Amino acid sequence: MRLVIQRVKSASLSVDGKSISEIGFGLMVFAGVCEGDTMQQVTKAANKISTIRIFEEDEKMNKNIHDVDGEVLLISNFTLCTKDTSGARPDFTLSADRETAKSLYLALADELDKLGVKVKLGVFGADMQINSHLDGPITIYKEIK
Repeated sequence: MRLVIQRVKSASLSVDGKSISEIGFGLMVFAGVCEGDTMQQVTKAANKISTIRIFEEDEKMNKNIHDVDGEVLLISNFTLCTKDTSGARPDFTLSADRETAKSLYLALADELDKLGVKVKLGVFGADMQINSHLDGPITIYKEIK
């Protein structure tokens, strides 16, 4: 599983011009479910998202999402599961099949909820339009094995 975690002042997501999800201060997380990913990666990813200390206190990044009473906008993104290729066209064959990816994406949202994280979702498989007000900008890439 691959994650891109961005600290945001706010973020919103729409599909076909219809507002779907919106958060205030917190994290926008793009999650790519790759072939072979399991619930073990989901659990690790949820723990990483809920504990990563990228919010400032006394000019140091010492606080996590719980400490700042923040929210998470969780967005599925199969394009994170690309293979390195020498060509110009990305190779997405590392992405999990649709059914598995959707199941693990929703499981990640459930795990975050169980950890007390306020989480809102994108629409799995949809063409989403996303607006964000990045904070920092702080962007972290994590590959969960």
